[in-house]
Amino acid sequence: MSASPDVRKPRRPVNTEAPHGVPGWLVVLLAVATGMTVANLYYAQPLLPSLSGVFHTSTATTGTLVTLTQVGYVIGMLFLVPLGDRLEKRNLITVLLAITTVSLVAAGLAISFPMLLIASLVSGATSVVAQILVPFAATLAPDHARGRIVGRVMSGLLTGILLSRTLSSVVSDLTDWRVVFLGSAGLMAILAVALRVALPQQAPTTAIPYHHILRSTARLVRTHPALLRRGLYQAAMFGAFSAFWTTVSFVLTGPRFHYSQIGVGVFALVGAAGAAIAPFAGHWADRGLVRPMTGIAFGVAALAFGLAGFGGHSIALIALAAILIDMAVQTTLVLGQHTVYQLDPAARARLNSAFIALFFVGGAIGSQLGSAVYHAGGWTAITALGAALPLIALVYWATERPQRTRTPRRLPHTMR
Repeated sequence: MSASPDVRKPRRPVNTEAPHGVPGWLVVLLAVATGMTVANLYYAQPLLPSLSGVFHTSTATTGTLVTLTQVGYVIGMLFLVPLGDRLEKRNLITVLLAITTVSLVAAGLAISFPMLLIASLVSGATSVVAQILVPFAATLAPDHARGRIVGRVMSGLLTGILLSRTLSSVVSDLTDWRVVFLGSAGLMAILAVALRVALPQQAPTTAIPYHHILRSTARLVRTHPALLRRGLYQAAMFGAFSAFWTTVSFVLTGPRFHYSQIGVGVFALVGAAGAAIAPFAGHWADRGLVRPMTGIAFGVAALAFGLAGFGGHSIALIALAAILIDMAVQTTLVLGQHTVYQLDPAARARLNSAFIALFFVGGAIGSQLGSAVYHAGGWTAITALGAALPLIALVYWATERPQRTRTPRRLPHTMR
């Protein structure tokens, strides 16, 4: 008697992917990588007093370190991120992280302040890897889940910004300021290898020459009014965010609370809770709630600054304000990127370049203006400024006309 055929159903392969079609571990890796790279922009902020003593520079001169790092990031946004449409992304990410690693080693071994400035400028420029990874994730995600994927990856961005100050304060206090830069260099080297192994290859979406890419990036701002609008929304929000976090350390270390440097760094952990809103913001975007949730976020940000103003003597109210501000900024950021990525799938890197450059300019202005306003009018003046910026954005939001669903506009073929 012949053996009966095996009629058992074949085993189903283990599903290693989340319901949205992208492996969960890859989403986590992209979020962590985004946070780790953007953190390079902020490690120096709590180190400025130490660096001033080491290199015998004035406070104003030492402060140019943070400014130059931010300038490097804007340069990278304008001239490096658009290459994400022109080159194979995995190779581009690997090269940029390798340069970041070398520049951070140079910063950690700097024997003069000019050497540290140049190294920081380069590391700031190449740390735009974070803004290549986000459109990378958007391309991997299916249309129905793109907002959620981008939201989860973007949660790493705000977390990296906020935790970088805490990590830098603690590490420098326990060891030395050089360890902060050298440690980050080691992390960037590990990250380069991990992303090289984990990321799939992603073919370029355009073959036009590099100088045409730069011209087309500027043209996108004119072609897509939504890009400029969302960039201005986020510039106002990031300006308020930067004004708050640049000056709150003065309040915490002042006569009201007497916080130490580490205490200020630990306080930043409170704000990091705001990053938890990112996946929800992505879900709202997927459900078509971009416009109403944007308006609500503006209102929440203004309310948060009101709480911070009235609660100037209450650390609990200031902490609550920090969480609300970060939640509102994260919400508008995710909603904005979701909107921008729908404009032209073949130009996502360039769209992201223009969008991020716009709002980082707002952040730089907010940081500088916040310092000036605080020294002129104190914490009350800062909270008034912080509330005014999202309220201005809210007035601008009220002029937005709801858009009908339509096919995304693309650049002419010769401009891609």
